[in-house]
Amino acid sequence: MEHLETGSKEVARAALLISLTQTREQEKQLQSQLLEQGIRSAAADFGGEFIASVMKIVERSVVAAKRENVIDLSHHEEGAVAGATREALSQIMTKAIGLNVGGKIGIARFEDHIAVSTFFGIGLLHLNEVAIGLGHRAV
Repeated sequence: MEHLETGSKEVARAALLISLTQTREQEKQLQSQLLEQGIRSAAADFGGEFIASVMKIVERSVVAAKRENVIDLSHHEEGAVAGATREALSQIMTKAIGLNVGGKIGIARFEDHIAVSTFFGIGLLHLNEVAIGLGHRAV
């Protein structure tokens, strides 16, 4: 990847791309490419009934961000990831209430920009809607 000026849009794009990866191999390859630009990233899978899963999705985001050294252990960085995740979830809430969801969370960070993308299917069996939510915070 060529080096571009990195800001909130580029970090959001990176989070979105990580959430769209289909395999762990693709995810790790993209993480390496992003790291060359100075963007740290992480991902986590999730699934379940939406309302019951909201806190689990937020927790998985924070844990994945810590595990991949996207954030440190400070409250304000954990809170930034949690807040961006809640924002991403709020964007698809009206479609997802009362239904099952499953997909992937992508988290990206460059300097003080943190973005979280949620990409998932919503529905029952094979009758799924597809939705993407995106949140951004600065720390």
